[in-house]
Amino acid sequence: MRHKPYGIYEKDFKRPLDLFCGLAAVIVFWWLYLVVAVLVRIKLGSPVLYTQNRPGKNEKIFKLYKFRTMMDERDENGELLPDEVRLTKFGKCLRNTSLDELPEVFNIIRGDMSIVGPRPLLVRYLPYYTEEEHHRHDIRPGLTGLAQVKGRNFITWEEIFQYDLEYANHCTFVMDIKILIYTVLKVISHSDISDATQGTQDSSGRKVHDSLDIERKVENAS
Repeated sequence: MRHKPYGIYEKDFKRPLDLFCGLAAVIVFWWLYLVVAVLVRIKLGSPVLYTQNRPGKNEKIFKLYKFRTMMDERDENGELLPDEVRLTKFGKCLRNTSLDELPEVFNIIRGDMSIVGPRPLLVRYLPYYTEEEHHRHDIRPGLTGLAQVKGRNFITWEEIFQYDLEYANHCTFVMDIKILIYTVLKVISHSDISDATQGTQDSSGRKVHDSLDIERKVENAS
């Protein structure tokens, strides 16, 4: 069933506002992108960016952009070393300040993502969604979302999807503003941030992470 926008904001204003804010962010903070890119190149090597396929609106696959946060160190067999070895203090700093997320603004400009929406999880999770859970893809995924301000990776899989569906079904301008304010406060206070290899465990025993940390766990800088 085709998703019916909750109101005029979602139908007519959300995408133009995303585009405007995305372009404005690049124009105003171009120097920050340049500084982070240069530091990543010096401290972590090349490539500066890494991409990963994610399901977007209507489960259309797109490439998510991020600054890399790990070294590309391998053992004698050519296998990547454990995360705790490849993750440097600089990489941790990028994650804790969410600066590694900056390139996702280009996903917003392209129309792959929105500023606010359900975080895009891994493609391999799609077969495990219930029929209801698939509806989290009725709208564009977001740079931040309701689940992230409600607890990030300190809430269960079921709670994450509950919040994602709540947002997808009741997206409003006021809700977006509140989520953005809470997101900024959480970034400033560093609340709800855990190690990249940590996550929550649901009742069925599946290992579940917030998508912000899943991608760091499986990140391959090559």
